[in-house]
Amino acid sequence: MILPEHARSIGPHDQDRRPASGYTVQPVDVPTPAVINDPPPPASTLALLRALASPSENPDSAAGEPLRLGDILAQVGERVYGVLLLIATLPAFIPLPFGVGAIAGPLVALVGLQLALMKARPWLPAGLAERRIERERLQRFLTRIEPVLTWLERTLRPRRGELLDLHPVRAFTGVLLILIGILLALPLPLTNYPFGLLLVLYCVALIEHDGRLLLIAWTISLATLLGFVMLSDVLAHWLTG
Repeated sequence: MILPEHARSIGPHDQDRRPASGYTVQPVDVPTPAVINDPPPPASTLALLRALASPSENPDSAAGEPLRLGDILAQVGERVYGVLLLIATLPAFIPLPFGVGAIAGPLVALVGLQLALMKARPWLPAGLAERRIERERLQRFLTRIEPVLTWLERTLRPRRGELLDLHPVRAFTGVLLILIGILLALPLPLTNYPFGLLLVLYCVALIEHDGRLLLIAWTISLATLLGFVMLSDVLAHWLTG
């Protein structure tokens, strides 16, 4: 096919063959394809903790202003249950042999109860919603738990997130959290850290919408509950002779 004269490219050797009208070929700007930016992925649990624990941008407060619990929960959207459970778990990592479970246990059970009742957003008493959390306390918690969260984020990838949208799954998770909260509140020595680490699995699963990690937390919880039932039965037989 022979192209018309005006459609041919004019090279350096074609100067003498230009039309008498003096017509020249003008460069055509080809529009650059629009770059579609994917939406940023949801913040990980570790990134969320770092953001909460970082000092305030207020230059008059070098150590960072305390965080009001109600304000924190209002800013985290659909991850509110995971964040609230994470805050409820904080006392379990206080380095004391026993006693702190009496603080963390009821809070964990409260979160579980509202999950089991299928509430869209958790309810908090006014006094608890006004409670302020020191950033230094969050930083100490982050220091203790950061290796675990880093390992989880490197090893696991959020999968089967659709499980967390099922009402029976959320209700069963709430029931397990109630039972774990009750066990955590019991005056059992040296159980704070193990229960705290188990609750961290629930926190990460709820915050990052990870159904597979939730199933892992379920398995450990059921094994723990079964172990306590068997131990209680053995103790009851031993005490009754």
